[in-house]
Amino acid sequence: MNSQDAKRVLETALICASQPLPMRDLRILFADEIGPDTLRSLLDELARDWDDRGVELVALSSGWRLQSRPEMRDYLDRLNPEKPPKYSRAVMETLAIIAYRQPVTRGDIEDIRGVTVASQIIKQLEDRGWVETIGHRDSPGRPALLATTRQFLDDLGLASLEQLPLMAGGTGGAEPVAGALPEQGSLLDSLAGQVLRADEPDAATSDPTVPHPLTDEPAADAAPMETQE
Repeated sequence: MNSQDAKRVLETALICASQPLPMRDLRILFADEIGPDTLRSLLDELARDWDDRGVELVALSSGWRLQSRPEMRDYLDRLNPEKPPKYSRAVMETLAIIAYRQPVTRGDIEDIRGVTVASQIIKQLEDRGWVETIGHRDSPGRPALLATTRQFLDDLGLASLEQLPLMAGGTGGAEPVAGALPEQGSLLDSLAGQVLRADEPDAATSDPTVPHPLTDEPAADAAPMETQE
């Protein structure tokens, strides 16, 4: 099979796929007759073929996907005027802390935010598929260690945690944990413009013994820690 035919096969599979396709699945298309290096080269060529179109080929955490470009969003939204679910500032702050500090415990998040993290906040993030428990810290009570998922990265249009925007240095012992992120994907529509300023956590916030993972209403929920569950 020549390279042009191989790209046609790849393009067809990517257009028809409902989920990002990992390299192992793409190799299955060719019965493993095309090696990973050649396959990656073909994907890069295919991405260039789509350079001047409203759709782009991107490598995400869980595989390759054809998706609309950000500048097409305003037009596509007219076909589906329903707004995506909105999340409270408390939820977004909690998600930002987990994304940038992971793995963290609920107690770590509470130390940073200065308020109790309601169980419903963690459940919202878990139900959305953005956060999961990856282990337990070896400390009294063995609290769960929380980290972001591949789905979180896919929804942001990222391949790895290293592609998250860098945190800017703060002053007075504080720094932004999450700021106005580039507008790409439905999650960023919720995250954009939400800034959390938090005291630098101590070394106990990160657990070096745990492998690093891949990667409604305003926050009036910020009640004193002793009064909110």
